[in-house]
Amino acid sequence: MLERIGKGPGDSYPPYNIERIRGAKGDVIRIVLAVAGFTREQLEVAVEDSGLTISGAQEQRDEKRDFLHRGIAARPFQRTFVLADGLTVRSAELDNGLLIIELTRPEPTGQVKRIEIKDP
Repeated sequence: MLERIGKGPGDSYPPYNIERIRGAKGDVIRIVLAVAGFTREQLEVAVEDSGLTISGAQEQRDEKRDFLHRGIAARPFQRTFVLADGLTVRSAELDNGLLIIELTRPEPTGQVKRIEIKDP
């Protein structure tokens, strides 16, 4: 249902999970990215055509600080996913350093559309 593209060698930042949550009204696909240190304003989620792009960039920090150890990455990133036909983004939220994006595939409505037959 979902394919990831644009991964270069060694490109694993930020780490993410893709989950399927089964429900009575259909499945939900959930993408969870670990984005510790990013605020809502520093993150962007966009859908264009069949591509879902998630990007983030932090502002430069105080130049007076010298890190003795820097284990929390703060570099900009961009992740792109190709969405299968019919998948739509239902929601995006930032919770405790995790960016959670939920995708759904609307149920077919099964509506009958009548076509008018015209005289020549």
